[in-house]
Formats: sequence, structure tokens, C-alpha cells
Amino acid sequence: MASIIGLIKRCHSAFISPPSTTGVGAQAEPPLRFGILGAAAIAPPALITPAKSHLDVTIYAVAARDIQRAEQFAKKYGITKFYGGKTGYQELLDDPQVDVIYNPLPNGLHYEWTMKALAAGKHVLLEKPSGDTAEETRRMFDFAERKGLVLLEAFHYRFHPAVQRLKAILDSGELGAIKEISASLAFPKGFIGDDNIRMNFDIGGGAMMDCGCYPLSCLRYLTSSNPTEVLSASATRYPKDSRIDTATTASLLFPSAAPDSEPIKATLRCDFSVPPRFGFIPRWPDITARVTCERGTVELFNFVMPVIYHSITVRPEGGRVRTEKAYTFPDGSGKKGEEWWTTYRHQLEAFVDKLRGREPQTWVDREDSTSNMVWIEKIYEVTGLGSRPQSEFQIPESE
Repeated sequence: MASIIGLIKRCHSAFISPPSTTGVGAQAEPPLRFGILGAAAIAPPALITPAKSHLDVTIYAVAARDIQRAEQFAKKYGITKFYGGKTGYQELLDDPQVDVIYNPLPNGLHYEWTMKALAAGKHVLLEKPSGDTAEETRRMFDFAERKGLVLLEAFHYRFHPAVQRLKAILDSGELGAIKEISASLAFPKGFIGDDNIRMNFDIGGGAMMDCGCYPLSCLRYLTSSNPTEVLSASATRYPKDSRIDTATTASLLFPSAAPDSEPIKATLRCDFSVPPRFGFIPRWPDITARVTCERGTVELFNFVMPVIYHSITVRPEGGRVRTEKAYTFPDGSGKKGEEWWTTYRHQLEAFVDKLRGREPQTWVDREDSTSNMVWIEKIYEVTGLGSRPQSEFQIPESE
């Protein structure tokens, strides 16, 4: 009963009515003013709701292709300004009151509008995957560094205590070196419809791009390394466009975790449309990271959105099985957070700390973002689908 009550309290504070202030992030200077490119469905949980509990953030403006949609979005979420029409995105970037841009546009538009935002002198919080190709990612980070601006790819799960606790268990040596590892993000059939932008090749669609980037990132994070080889990869092709994968699985090799040991064997799975069991029983999403080590195993269920519920199950050889929860960081760690903070709220805290010149509790840097795109492309190459189309946009040489 206590766990159910805790779940209800966490979800209410996280998604419905977060405290208006937490006392974290208060500054003497004015709050950072965010502008949102596109009235995307991800914006409320990823930024608007988390910002309600951050004293140093205000959602100031939104832009959409349809000005009526922009206006409705602004009114619904209490946003001061809105822009729309063919020039709406650029008008938002040109607004001198905007300090930071949140870019949740379709993958194929990430590069162009992130480069334009950086050219306008704005910091950028960029939804994953960072671009359609690793080359786009490199160019964005090069440009951000040249302009002296902060660019963060929004791998929000990395900022939560749950996945960091899993990594701490692995790094502690309690279970010995990693031998095998797997990560999955798979949704039941019907979760993503045929008309979803994720099914559009021209704007960077595909399961490996959208949900596959998470387990790939997780594998790389937990092993503290990049793959050395894609052993095999296969894709389920979308019947309406064979260039799109609705599911992808891949077997990878990572460097050995201990001297004179075999390379780490890794498995990645992503799926937009897992069929129901027996043809009619819907399946739960599979959002799991599993690690087999020399002296036991450990599994984290729901590494992507652990605030709702998660479990870290440790099975040491010859020892007692235990289940841990990590909704907050350990006392004395010096890391900020409340039990109801979502991955997005933790991410926002770190992002603002970076913008204010403070040390964020963790970070996703340019090497991390670029390497993830490198291996997304390598997996696509092995499946035979190939990379998503690279943007033709070019930043003016004067910039």
C-alpha cells in the first residue's frame, strides 16, 4: 500500500501539480527565458512542467508553423509570446528576450534550426537524436563552441539517480567485470500510428533513430566505452516505406571490461510495434537494461522514466537477491533533487547549472552525442537501410 501511495504522490507532483518552487536554482538575476520551436507534444513533460518548479526558468515564447496552434499552445500553458506562420521560427530566434531555445522539432529539422538558434546567439536544449548523421552533430557542437554557447542533447534518463545507481553498482566491482549487457526500448502495437512523424523517412524517421538511440546510449554509458564492432543487425521494414525500420535489433562488441577477458557482448532492441500476446493481450513496454557480470547479474526496469516506477534487481552469485530503488541521490552526495523529480526535471537542473556557470551533477558532452550518432549510422548500415538524409542547410560563412 505504501508503495502505491508513493507512486501516486510522485506522479501527481511530477506530472500534474509540481510545487511552484523548490528553493533550488534561485538567482538574484532574472530567470532564463526559454523559447520553444514547435508546439510539440513532448514540450509539456520535457520542459514546461519541469520549469514550473525551477525558480531560474520561465517559458517565455513558442513558435509553430500554424499561428493559431501557437496561440492556443501559449494560452494553454501560460506562455507570454507566440509566433507563427512561415517566419514564426525565425521570429522566435530573433526575439532579444529569448535566452535559450528548446528544439523538439522532427529529427530532420534538428540540424537546421539548432544552427540557426546558435547563429542567433541562443543556447540550445536539443531533443535526441541530435541529428540525422554524426557529421551534423559534429558541426553543431563545433559551431556552439565557436559561438561560446551551451548545446545539450536531451538524453534525460542520464540525469536520474536510478541509472546512475545502476552504473555505481557496476563500477563498484561488487559483481565483477561486465561480460554481457542488453538494453531494450519497445512499445506495444498501436502506441505509434502510421501518421506519426517517426514514420517519415525525409525528416529522419525510424525506430533506431527515435527509440533505438536510448538503449544504444545506455549500453555505452554503462560500459563507459563505445562499441568496437556491429556483429549483426536486422530491421523490420515499414510496409508503406521500406526505408523506415519499425523495429531493429543489433548485436555489438564492446571492449573487454578486465585484462585478459573476452570483449563484452551487447544486445540492443528497439520496436515501435510489439504485437499483442496471443493476438489480443497488449504487452507492457519493454524498457530494461540487463547486465551479466563475472559474479552475478543486475537489471534495471524502466531506465527511461523511472520516476513513475523502477526497480534495480541485484543477483550476486551465492548471495541474497536484493531490489533497490533510487528516486533520490544518497544523503551527503551533494546532488540536488526531490523524489518526484522526473528525468526531465533533473536534466533541467543540470542544464541551468551549466548556463549559470555552476558544475552540473552530470552531463552529455559532444563526444557522447557524436559517438551515439556514429553507431546509429553503423547499425543502419549493417541493416541495409543506411543513414537518414543529411540536411542541405548551410550556415552563412559570415557566421
